[in-house]
Amino acid sequence: MQNRVTVTVGGLKYTLLAAEGEEYVHRVAAYVDEKLRETTRAGGSSQMGCAVLTAVNIADERFKEKEASENLRRQLKDLLEENSRLKGELSEAKREIFKLQQKR
Repeated sequence: MQNRVTVTVGGLKYTLLAAEGEEYVHRVAAYVDEKLRETTRAGGSSQMGCAVLTAVNIADERFKEKEASENLRRQLKDLLEENSRLKGELSEAKREIFKLQQKR
């Protein structure tokens, strides 16, 4: 179900259709609004220029977060593989200990 949510970004009101809840949409809009204000304070020229620069900055954040997420996934995969290998070694060591104890 689509929710109609009215938000304010850059001093303008927008009515958005979103599958997400109203609180989420307001958080997203507030984030964009804050980023737009930061760009404007940094000396952006036109409103369109500030909007484009804000979009580029947010896209940059997204790409960096995605890369960090992928790195964490790779690290987790490597750790799970190492864990599996170590479990195998532990099982083998336990079998070896059992065999040695049986020889006594």
